[in-house]
Amino acid sequence: VQLQASGGGLVQAGGSLRLSCAASGLTFSGHHVGWFRQAPGKDREFVSALRRGGLGKYYADSVKGRFIISKDNGKNAVSLQMNSLKPEDAGTYYCAATVSSRFGQGRTDDYPYWGQGTQVTVSS
Repeated sequence: VQLQASGGGLVQAGGSLRLSCAASGLTFSGHHVGWFRQAPGKDREFVSALRRGGLGKYYADSVKGRFIISKDNGKNAVSLQMNSLKPEDAGTYYCAATVSSRFGQGRTDDYPYWGQGTQVTVSS
């Protein structure tokens, strides 16, 4: 199983980025997907999750109304559209996959499959 996160970069505060998570060895129709982020010196934190098949979306309070998670039609990929970015959104973003029914609780231990991370930098 491999998850590949991409789309990170440098953006000014208020700008947007779209992250993508592509998978091989598993399908997102059979697995729930989560996005997490980790800033230097901080614990990895939950950002958003998508129920397998694309129905059912969960967001951390800090990103509600600004981030949108979605399944890419026709692709075995999930995107995270990040709008109105703030400096505190900066960090390494990881996608993860699981079949656990606890996927929406945002605990890293419930996700056995992880991508390598993509860096997001937000300048103020």
